[in-house]
Amino acid sequence: MEPKDRLGRINPIIEFLKSSPDRINKIFIQKERGHFRIAEIIRLAKVNHIPLVFAPEEKLRKLYPHHQGAVALVAERGYVRVEDLLVRDKPAFLVILDEVVDPQNVGAIIRTAEGAGADGLILQERHSVGLTSTVATVAAGALSHLKVARATNLARVIEWLQEQGVLVVGASGEAKTPWYNFDYTRPVVLVLGSEGSGVRPNIKKKCDALLSIPMLGKISSLNVSAAAAVFFYEVVRQRLTGCAKVAT
Repeated sequence: MEPKDRLGRINPIIEFLKSSPDRINKIFIQKERGHFRIAEIIRLAKVNHIPLVFAPEEKLRKLYPHHQGAVALVAERGYVRVEDLLVRDKPAFLVILDEVVDPQNVGAIIRTAEGAGADGLILQERHSVGLTSTVATVAAGALSHLKVARATNLARVIEWLQEQGVLVVGASGEAKTPWYNFDYTRPVVLVLGSEGSGVRPNIKKKCDALLSIPMLGKISSLNVSAAAAVFFYEVVRQRLTGCAKVAT
């Protein structure tokens, strides 16, 4: 039985690239010389800004035993444009995940973000997990309701959001200001990084504010999905009560 979340035959991959390119997470291409139509797959992938990974034949065989020189990883649902995430009749509430690669974490964050009323989530094209079947399973139905976009360059996306009047808040364990000391009733995008290294330095520099969750026990940080829940529901609290705790 063929895996439902990947394609390994030339014709189906090309047809998918033509009809539903927004549902392809990435494509693995065999390093060694392969089928002559691989060039068409590469061309269509580049046109649609789909990440390409050139890998040994052995790697592709593990992904799809009877592949024809390429394997496409297919998302559970299509991505939208970043521009489609902004809802004009209310302050924006968006989430950016910076190099979060664990599908369990991404699925949990999607579920919590949808429950908290977020307008959408932005993933990187590279160095992040896509909308895989595992992500969809952990999200427990939330993926059907939350819009997800992907970006080639997160720094440029942040700059564009700031031009639209959206404030960018980065979660950072080194920050001196606590997570609740910010006015989330305004348009905001929350940036969360991987548990291992957090938000990357170049992305931190783009943020309007860096906030932390104090750790009073022996461990130094929360799992990124747990940290996300803390931030998300402070947004909910402030928007429901109209009350922001901001030190003067």
